[in-house]
Amino acid sequence: METLLVTGALGTLGRWTVEQLAGEYEIVGLDLREPASSPYETVEYLAADLTDQGPVWELCLDIQPDAVVHLAAVPGAGHRAGGETFVHNVVSTYHVLTAAGEIGADVVWSSSEATYGVTYRDECRPLDSLPVDESHPQRPEDAYGTSKLVGEAIAERTVRRYGVSVASLQPSWIQVPGAYETAAIRESFDPADPTPSGSLWSYVDVRDVADLIGRVLDADLGGHERYIAVAEDNYVDVPTDTAVNAAWGESAPAWESDGDEAAFSSAKARRELGWEPAHAWREAETERVDGPAVSR
Repeated sequence: METLLVTGALGTLGRWTVEQLAGEYEIVGLDLREPASSPYETVEYLAADLTDQGPVWELCLDIQPDAVVHLAAVPGAGHRAGGETFVHNVVSTYHVLTAAGEIGADVVWSSSEATYGVTYRDECRPLDSLPVDESHPQRPEDAYGTSKLVGEAIAERTVRRYGVSVASLQPSWIQVPGAYETAAIRESFDPADPTPSGSLWSYVDVRDVADLIGRVLDADLGGHERYIAVAEDNYVDVPTDTAVNAAWGESAPAWESDGDEAAFSSAKARRELGWEPAHAWREAETERVDGPAVSR
């Protein structure tokens, strides 16, 4: 059984990812603290501050994982001061990806669709084309999106220097079944005067992102690849082009959406990895499922 190192293992995406992969890999989960115990026979948890290079390198050298899944991060704008968000995300990503490169381990890590910078606060930013895919210009303006874009530059540097593969996943707003945060926005959404959305009203279920991580680990990738991950629909239940045209006005690119289809495109992940989002808000908002066995 191959060994997998998962950072941010007690975060939302980390816990669901470990839950999904625990039967397939020997996993070492890193976070700022350890849980009281591990409910999995194949998972060990260790505590580490990823902004400290020494422990990261020592643990990678000791564990010698076959692959690294890097999910630890300040998870978005508005959680900490911008400078702290930027420094934490960039430094931890540099340490983890460089240590992985030093031991020859491939990497999957969580970047973000925020790298495309389609809004800044309540202001619209240019949309060159719709739906937004991995070829769209990346021009973030907030500290979080910028930190993730720098992380992708680190990914490219890691590939060049060490010859490992790195997949930068770009999930939209991650939601947890039975605890979706989309309903409140949908209920207050005014199609005639919508507040611009940095995710273009896209979202993705945490289970689908965990599935995508597993598919990347199973794939034989080369170099650095980026994959947008969104659900098939928007969460506001109106035609997506109606919302985009109302928010962006004359600057909106010409596009006729198929009803409420997502304005970000996951076509590359479908085409190259066979990934399909299996969950949508209409069922998942109130869905009752057993969550990960380990708690935060």
